[in-house]
Amino acid sequence: MIKCNSDTIKKKALDLGFSVVGISEAEHLHDNQNKLNTWVEYGYHASMKWIPKRLDERGNIFNYFPEAKSVIAVGMNYYTDKQIGKDNIGKISNYAWGEDYHIILKNKLFELLKFIQDVYPSVKYRVCVDTSPIMDKVWAQKSGLGWQGKHTTLINKEYGSWLFLGELLLDITLDYDKPFEQDLCGNCTKCIDSCPTGALSDYILDSNKCISYLTIEHRGEFENNTSKNLDGWIYGCDICQDVCPWNIKFSTISDEKSFYPREQIKKMDIEKWKLMTKDQFKKIFKKSPIKRTKFEGLKRNIDSVVKYNK
Repeated sequence: MIKCNSDTIKKKALDLGFSVVGISEAEHLHDNQNKLNTWVEYGYHASMKWIPKRLDERGNIFNYFPEAKSVIAVGMNYYTDKQIGKDNIGKISNYAWGEDYHIILKNKLFELLKFIQDVYPSVKYRVCVDTSPIMDKVWAQKSGLGWQGKHTTLINKEYGSWLFLGELLLDITLDYDKPFEQDLCGNCTKCIDSCPTGALSDYILDSNKCISYLTIEHRGEFENNTSKNLDGWIYGCDICQDVCPWNIKFSTISDEKSFYPREQIKKMDIEKWKLMTKDQFKKIFKKSPIKRTKFEGLKRNIDSVVKYNK
């Protein structure tokens, strides 16, 4: 029989292509729930109504999966270098250059689940990648993968913050890793100082001002002078990560070819973006995370950066 324990599970996860993996005991994280509630009360979630809608589940994992005993947290390096000219307008966040990470990570997590099911065929589970109502960064930190930086993104000592996160929740007991309890940001405030819209303060993100939120999640036209502050970005934003010393020093090119820039995107410039049709959008961004902003949203972003970067 295949031996299945915490060590073999973590080895299998790494063999499947995950960069980092840790395991923690499922528990109600009261402090983190209170912080999340306060963040929402301040309106920092902007128009993302799906966040408060399932707030009780995000704050308490047992409201989402009552049988949960163990949380396997994984991270996958997606950094593919500055292969697209970021000095020009029409910039796209590094994470969106390739295939949709939700699909890639979920497929790998289901492979990991199959490995576990060979020993525990009746195991109950949940596979989570970004869209599930749990706190990804909190569970990653609790599982020992890193700490949440002042830009609110998880930072790992080996890979910086260029990690996609996911979890496999199980109703079986395993051996658990120690949480990552250090804060290695120190006195550095480069991410905060570099944000052109002032969206960051220490460990707090105001989505209302965040370029990533504005170009991806915001629906409809921009208000006031918002569009003047997109800094040339048409989808997402990497400024706070690009300036992070941990990323500058430890960024490693991903082994996952699916995350590499699509040839169609590499060939685009702002003039081509301006002329893009809805059919071209569907073709270029098939199985891409950029579909989330929809054609109308991306065109709005393109028009805005063209208008204010003449």
